[in-house]
Amino acid sequence: MPKERLTATFNDESTFKLTPDHVGPTKTEVAGIIGESIDLDLDHLEDMRQSALLYHLTHRLLYTEFRDPGEEPKLYLFGQLKRIVREWLDNYLVCTGGTYPAQLMYQQIADIACGRISAAITSANIDRYPVKALPDTYNPEGSTRFVNFNTSKSRWQTDPTKCHVNWVVLDSDWEAEFCRVVEKHPRVRAYVKNHNLGLEVPYRYAGDLRRYIPDFVVLLDDGHGEDDLLRLVVEIKGYRGEDAKEKRSTMDTYWIPGVNNLGTHGRWAFAEFTDVYAIQSDFAGAVESHFNEIIEAATATPEVGAAAATAGG
Repeated sequence: MPKERLTATFNDESTFKLTPDHVGPTKTEVAGIIGESIDLDLDHLEDMRQSALLYHLTHRLLYTEFRDPGEEPKLYLFGQLKRIVREWLDNYLVCTGGTYPAQLMYQQIADIACGRISAAITSANIDRYPVKALPDTYNPEGSTRFVNFNTSKSRWQTDPTKCHVNWVVLDSDWEAEFCRVVEKHPRVRAYVKNHNLGLEVPYRYAGDLRRYIPDFVVLLDDGHGEDDLLRLVVEIKGYRGEDAKEKRSTMDTYWIPGVNNLGTHGRWAFAEFTDVYAIQSDFAGAVESHFNEIIEAATATPEVGAAAATAGG
């Protein structure tokens, strides 16, 4: 990170929608066997001063995201981080269902907010301070050659000219339709379902370390020639909650730029397949249409697509 001035580039993924799903019920009725019942709520949290919340969140951000192991916190960054945190609180925090900004005082909720803010700061400085991946020393890369397992789930038999693995293990009917579209697309050279391949993306959510397993990897001709194909990671997502935002942010901000800057595993990009879930009729045409849109987005501006997308292999 730069030492002279921090900036942040916020986007739609920076928004955090705070709901009772994160903090529990916001109103509870309490009643004895006899007598009048009373309602317990969180209205008193509205009285918390924004300056106190701003200080707490900035302190948490400084100590968790801008402190190297074994080193003292970089206190000289506090003022700059405070400015960025204020911008995020004013524009990218949405409280619904009776929740209040003061509930960011809870450590797990604060960690979600800090992750969104830190990703925005990293994105803003990624050209001057690029992210680089660190491959696993003992297992730096994998191969479909080692895929061999039994399953009782629904399957799609693949075209052997497009996929090294003979079956795709399906998690939904949409994935079967996706396979059909991918195998017929003229720009697709190969694809594989990321099932038992070992491709996992580490990320943090609410302070916990987790592993994200993308759905598909598609080898795509995006105009650079057969010797420089694009590796497009595709996530097929129905419901998109806050956890999905964290996965997307990790891919866009850290994983894709890190692998691309490494320069040893080709070019990578990321796309989410979500809109078709809102369509109840003609889903085959919807899948094909949406995949074409993804392909066009990835090939229209290859340099931008490779930097702002996600991929796995």
